[in-house]
Amino acid sequence: MKKLSQLLTSIKPLQVIGDYDIEITDVINDSRKAAPGALFIAVNGVLVDAHKFIPDVIAAGVRAIVCETLPETLSDGVTYVQVEKSITALSYIADEWFDHPSKHLRLVGVTGTNGKTTTATLLYEMSRLMGHKAGLLSTVENIIDTVRTPAKQTTPDHLELNHLLHEMVQAGCEYAFMEVSSHACVQGRIEGINFAGGIFTNLTRDHMDFHKTVDNYIAAKKMFFDALPKGAFALVNADDKVGDVMLQNTCADKYHYSLRTLTDFKGRIVEPRLDGTTLELNGHQVEVLFTGRFNAYNLLSVYGASILLGFDPQQVLVKMSMLEPVAGRFQTLRSSRGYTAIVDYAHTPDALVNVLDTIREVVGTSGHIITVCGCGGNRDTGKRPIMAREAAVRSDRVVLTSDNPRNEDPDEILRQMEVGLPDESRPTTLIITDRRQAIRTACQLAQPGDVVLVAGKGHEDYQEIKGVKHHFDDREQLLEVFAAETN
Repeated sequence: MKKLSQLLTSIKPLQVIGDYDIEITDVINDSRKAAPGALFIAVNGVLVDAHKFIPDVIAAGVRAIVCETLPETLSDGVTYVQVEKSITALSYIADEWFDHPSKHLRLVGVTGTNGKTTTATLLYEMSRLMGHKAGLLSTVENIIDTVRTPAKQTTPDHLELNHLLHEMVQAGCEYAFMEVSSHACVQGRIEGINFAGGIFTNLTRDHMDFHKTVDNYIAAKKMFFDALPKGAFALVNADDKVGDVMLQNTCADKYHYSLRTLTDFKGRIVEPRLDGTTLELNGHQVEVLFTGRFNAYNLLSVYGASILLGFDPQQVLVKMSMLEPVAGRFQTLRSSRGYTAIVDYAHTPDALVNVLDTIREVVGTSGHIITVCGCGGNRDTGKRPIMAREAAVRSDRVVLTSDNPRNEDPDEILRQMEVGLPDESRPTTLIITDRRQAIRTACQLAQPGDVVLVAGKGHEDYQEIKGVKHHFDDREQLLEVFAAETN
């Protein structure tokens, strides 16, 4: 319980009408959670303007409201706090409500199009291997020390984010690592959060349904680095043309990592394999359980960030060989028939290219690549033909199938993908809407030495159709096929 005046310490209201020192028992931005004693913050969101729910929360007993526009009729006994932007007020009030949790952690944010989940998760694992308690907020799961819960979104909303960080502090965590999505930057979800460092992985086309243009997408990512404080570190991929753009206005200490040029943290792939890689980091060789150039970049950023956090460089090298791949990220399964299946979250053209180029680099001409992929519904439609084209150009056989169609017709999504197929690839491409059957067909086509890539869903254990999530796990489907092959 805190007084309203205390919660407003870090914001400048345009005006306060009513009791400034009213006692607050909860802070909410969801009208469905309204109860006596709560402070309701009415946010004008992307889909809904919560101002219209002010009468409802007052009827439920709420006696304190933060809003941008005052209601035409003010209720007796209710305190109204008018602010310029409710969403900004929400950030700072949430931080105050949970006792500034990010100030008690060494929190590192990871942003970029691809590699966020792997990088953040491996940093969590690294800190654990170094003997520290840590927390993780990722697309896959949230972890508080060792307690794991499935994640609802890449970056939680303002209240949930501060609540989770508060729980990390309560659990004795010293470090925390989180993915920072472009949506979170634009929607101010990380405003008021104190970061010890930020990492930029890469930037390619994604989320055009939300950002509309690539320039807007870049600007959203850059907002994270612009807000980093003095004394924090900003570690960016020097091999990505957008890397230095991220550093243009940051107050943080600037560092680079690269597989191509001499930088603060330099890496080199010595020997790639499907089950691992010999990697050179700042002149030291280490065996890692990861495959591919994209994973080499992820590991290089983990190596650099670990050192910037103060971990002993020699110990970091030792622990690098102990890190394991994240579920659904280039996860390798071996069939008794002699072919390999790989499950990967690649759901953007660039990510798909990275995975397929990695497989080709290892397999060469000795085996065929059979790719199963689709595109999600109610998302960027422009990438659909591109995904199909990249899959076809870099694979020997392609099976186009349903991903998460959500509220779209899966067959229409596949028709939009099919447009991108080169003429010469059409005879070697199958279109099978049912994802289960698509995976089974790809495995039936595989011969010893071949690789079946099932791309797009990775760690997800569901398929969303017409607003309903049905259980579906690509890894489970593959294991079922493998089991049937042995009978």
